[in-house]
Amino acid sequence: MPPILSGVDPGSPEGCANRAAHLALIERIRLLEARVAATSARAETRFKARGQLLPRERVGLLLDAEAPFLELSPLCGLGLHEDDGEDEVYGGGCIAGIGFVSGARCVVLASDSGIKGGAVHPLGVDKQLRAQEIALQNRLPLIQLVESAGANLLLQSEMFVRGGGIFAGLARLSAAGVPVISVVHGSSTAGGAYQTGLADYVVMVRGRSKVFLAGPPLLRAATGEIADDEALGGAELHCVTTGLGEYLAEDDRDALRIAREIVAAIGWAAAPASRAGPEPLHDAETLLAAVPPDHRRPYDVREVLACLVDGSDVLDFKPLYGPHTVCAHASVAGHRVGILGNNGPIDAAGATKAAQFIQLCCQAGLPLVFLQNTTGFMVGTEAEASGIVKHGSKMIQAVTNATVPKITIQIGGSFGAGHYGMCGRAFGPRFIFAWPNSRTAVMGGEQAARVMTIVGEEAARARGREPDAARLATQGAAVSAAYDRESTALFATARLWDDGLIDPRDTRRVLAFCLDTCREAESRRLNPNTFGVARP
Repeated sequence: MPPILSGVDPGSPEGCANRAAHLALIERIRLLEARVAATSARAETRFKARGQLLPRERVGLLLDAEAPFLELSPLCGLGLHEDDGEDEVYGGGCIAGIGFVSGARCVVLASDSGIKGGAVHPLGVDKQLRAQEIALQNRLPLIQLVESAGANLLLQSEMFVRGGGIFAGLARLSAAGVPVISVVHGSSTAGGAYQTGLADYVVMVRGRSKVFLAGPPLLRAATGEIADDEALGGAELHCVTTGLGEYLAEDDRDALRIAREIVAAIGWAAAPASRAGPEPLHDAETLLAAVPPDHRRPYDVREVLACLVDGSDVLDFKPLYGPHTVCAHASVAGHRVGILGNNGPIDAAGATKAAQFIQLCCQAGLPLVFLQNTTGFMVGTEAEASGIVKHGSKMIQAVTNATVPKITIQIGGSFGAGHYGMCGRAFGPRFIFAWPNSRTAVMGGEQAARVMTIVGEEAARARGREPDAARLATQGAAVSAAYDRESTALFATARLWDDGLIDPRDTRRVLAFCLDTCREAESRRLNPNTFGVARP
């Protein structure tokens, strides 16, 4: 097939306007992400006085120099709890991502103890659970850098019950044969003690690590017993007497060195990456000009493919049948994949085509990449008569039960059941990232306002009254504003509806990293046991 040649002129007024709007959105996202690190770094003086490294310094020293690191959900919980807002950004109280340690691809989960002592926030629980899920699905060691005050007690009702899933997840990882390594940099108290106890390998820092179910204040309140931190749960106690710790380090740097040696010793090296394919014919900058930031403005998703796939070369599947749903075979950084994209709503033919294409990719063992930009499934009398419910169900069944890795990138609107059919969060994508211009909701704000207005008019007439046009207009404006506010990319990422917001220009690189991760998972054989590894 001939390669896709972009018809976009990046220097045109429209192209320049699109680019400027994207850059403004990207700048805002990057500013907020930088504020997470800045909020944590305010504790630098205190950390240095204790001879400790800041949390992000720990992550940096753990990881291989100059190797890629894909951070996950850095804006988790934004604006949802206490004063976590645009001036102080907490990131859920932890740092999560995928990177390389001693040559092995690993999931890294670090307490951000520079922010409120590393206390876990409600969405931070979900962030940790998601990191564990990624580690298990992709057979990656989980390395925890622990220093946490435990759960935020003022928000305990929002996190206590499901927070137990963190400990259950650690037990499942060990039983599945996926190593868990905990480096305890400071306090690991109460439930957090099990974050240490359930690890397969534990590294402690002399004079700094503290692991106990009840700290001195709670112990005194509960039993009247008085004990200091070190006697109650210090590093030497656990490495010499209780056997909870396997390795005793002298400081943070030494502990991270030991963690790297553990990864090297267990031989969990990364599988070789696929041979990189040829670069697209159009550079990533073209994406910013080609894609209107406003999801209501149409464009051809093939313009995106031209900037993502190897050599801009695709084999379009059934291009004349259900043409608003684009299905294509292509390669990304040497990985053969099946790609599904949208050029409008999903009609019955498009849904049927997509279901068939997904099954064919499963037959061939090809990962699926979903590029979401749809208003949803087609509605109306003609659509209903064409069997849209029946055929849409086929697509959803195929997406749900696909046996190959699924990766979703939200590049525009993701509305209604189209969000489901195009593999939204609830449908088990291995990874799901979003562009800063993306929108996610049951429908658009204008449509929701109009629906509520019609419902209000009909309800009034059913009661024998004339509709109050002014009141309904005010209600409609409020509904539209609420939907517009609650469908933004920032609103979604704060709630972990995705794994993070990415610069559109980084999409090919992120896809390549995720596809390498999935390929490595498929090639690795685990050695599971029944209950996970327990200490004597």
